[in-house]
Amino acid sequence: MSTIMTEQIHLYNTLTRTIEPFVPNKEGKVSMYTCGPTVYHFAHIGNLRSYVMEDVLEKTLRYAGYDVKRVMNITDVGHLSSDADSGEDKMLMGAKREKKSVMEIAKFYRDAFFEDCEKLNIKTPDIVEPATNCIPEFIHMIEKLLGDGYAYIAGGNVYFDTSKLKNYYVLSNQNEEELMVGAREDVEEDENKKNKTDFVLWFTKSKFDDQELKWESPWGIGYPGWHIECSAISIKHLGEKLDIHCGGVDNIFPHHTNEIAQSESYLGHKWCNYWFHVLHLNDQTGKMSKSKGDFLTLSLLEEKGYSPMVYRMFCLQSHYRKPLVFSYEVLNNVKQSYEKLVKKIAGLSEEGEPEEEKMKSYREAFMHAIGNDINTSQALTVVYDVLKAEMDDVSKRALLSDFDKVLSLDLLKGQPEKGAGVDDDLKEYIEQKIMERKEAKKAKDFAKADAIRDELLEKGIELKDTREGTVWNRI
Repeated sequence: MSTIMTEQIHLYNTLTRTIEPFVPNKEGKVSMYTCGPTVYHFAHIGNLRSYVMEDVLEKTLRYAGYDVKRVMNITDVGHLSSDADSGEDKMLMGAKREKKSVMEIAKFYRDAFFEDCEKLNIKTPDIVEPATNCIPEFIHMIEKLLGDGYAYIAGGNVYFDTSKLKNYYVLSNQNEEELMVGAREDVEEDENKKNKTDFVLWFTKSKFDDQELKWESPWGIGYPGWHIECSAISIKHLGEKLDIHCGGVDNIFPHHTNEIAQSESYLGHKWCNYWFHVLHLNDQTGKMSKSKGDFLTLSLLEEKGYSPMVYRMFCLQSHYRKPLVFSYEVLNNVKQSYEKLVKKIAGLSEEGEPEEEKMKSYREAFMHAIGNDINTSQALTVVYDVLKAEMDDVSKRALLSDFDKVLSLDLLKGQPEKGAGVDDDLKEYIEQKIMERKEAKKAKDFAKADAIRDELLEKGIELKDTREGTVWNRI
């Protein structure tokens, strides 16, 4: 769609705690930042819920006609086991666990993360930047914060001084005692800090003799704190004014709170207008966590016979701002619903002409649903309304194909048979493109791989990655 429907996009903004009309800084353009994974272990399905819903947000904005530029970091250094700058570096934990180097761990789990994303039809962000690529940017930002009086050196480390801010808790609107409980692991007191909420910008006095990744800096050999990464990477690629920042609800404090503190102190003005947070996916014992040792991954669900699309639909049936409880009983129900839905769509005839007038009201209903704070459950209701509507099958297929640009549920994957209406030249072309995409993925050029997939999609060829390799269908 080409028309920008700005009045139809409303988002809940954690910063203001209200649902607001979405108005970007530049007309027609959206800058969007996503907190990426710390690549020390597989992503569990709770992590992936956030990325699914952020993907829907991005595709909603694109569907509405916006030109979206999305950036995501990869944390491969600096994230300690406590969000409050204590404990062990998570990357080092992974390296010790598997007796590999930190960079080997980072590469393996980064690849695994993007494989999960591809299975879930999560679009790769326009820019993906590992933290280890941006050490000069971190150092520059820290130098300015020191020079402007927002940071100090103590005990060999560089800290941000939260007492310099009028409202450190602008994002969370809570007090210090309430929020420190929200840190995901036990918090150890750092005697170097002037204030309890101060946080590390740069470590030079490491607790770990075997810390693998260290760099030269004006303050000695060391490595960056976790929080500085997202601020510096966002500013590097998206400029000084950010439209939307995304993440899980557990990022609100301290991570996103600290991002606002250091970014606005560095820039001297407001940084990000909209904050989009996805609530937890819980299992029946409580919030999912890698620290429990046994956790649910997408691969485990596949081994049990669940398509990644079933899990995506499971996520879309609930609003992103509601906690979601996982159970196999619910997932089985979703699997049945999904398979019936796809089968019903596969039975739609291709004969006839679309009835544009009848389609219009359903397009508006879908946009109203998805634009109302990403109400995916209501958007799915519109899908079922289309199937029950008094209109020809071609119109229904056209609408569902259009809606699937946002939902990305492979709604039309069941039709028609592979190779139907495809001549030998086109088959050869498709196989060549599949080989090029395979080589691009092997070279970690995910942007090229996505471009090849989109190119084929425009020609009516849909790719699907399976355990046996990539298969294709005419749509």
